[in-house]
Amino acid sequence: MTAPFPLSRRECLLAAAALALLLTAVLAPALPAEAFALRAFADQRPWHGVDNAMDVLSNLPFAVFGLWGLWQLRRFDAAAVADEPPGSTLDCAWLFFAGLLVTAAGSAFFHLQPDEMRLAADRAGMTVAFAGLVGLAACERVSQRAGWVLAWSTLGGGLLAVACAAEAGNLMPWGAVQFGGMAVVLALALTPKVPGAVGLRLGGVIALYAAAKLLEAGDAWVYEATGHLVSGHTLKHGVAALAALPVIAALQRGRARGLRHNPGAAAATA
Repeated sequence: MTAPFPLSRRECLLAAAALALLLTAVLAPALPAEAFALRAFADQRPWHGVDNAMDVLSNLPFAVFGLWGLWQLRRFDAAAVADEPPGSTLDCAWLFFAGLLVTAAGSAFFHLQPDEMRLAADRAGMTVAFAGLVGLAACERVSQRAGWVLAWSTLGGGLLAVACAAEAGNLMPWGAVQFGGMAVVLALALTPKVPGAVGLRLGGVIALYAAAKLLEAGDAWVYEATGHLVSGHTLKHGVAALAALPVIAALQRGRARGLRHNPGAAAATA
């Protein structure tokens, strides 16, 4: 008997990658959270009663780009024609931009008074935006239904990974979600676009992510190199927020107006 929606080769490969990451998260040896205990951030200067002010206020770009993206999506929804075919690209974009707003709130909350429990709020916000991003990547390079499923699977798995890190002290699931997820995005960036893709430049997103991680690792070095003007962690927030620009640029292209927000997209074929 033929399956009603047979999987394409790309969908099978993506499902295999997701399964491998799931098995890694569940079966790999635990990665103790205490081995990566919170270190003091380089720039702890207060400003007008706000502790760690630069690391807190540098989350503003996440909120700005999140609002800008949601405003653009409202325009696309308003312009859509009712009988257009269902699609998941805009649904994943909604999740991504909403996630940027949650990221801004969670990260600011964490940096006001860094501790392990507030770190969970920071990671939870990042998970929402990341789920939208990997879903967009799958929509562009695999299929609409694959993007929808991957986005919500990443969201659910990511939040469980955050809880596992906070409650059980095991960072392995979080590492599988964050770094494994970006490995999937990198692989998709090397895969040709599918028909109807809006042209999201995944290479630009990956480059910004890599730059942000380097700035995070060089937090104190950047702070010293700039004469205590700005730290690497502060710059990390601004660079990471710029990942919204390739998404906004892709959606602003003419073909983006042929898409619409559609909660029924999970049942759509490629």
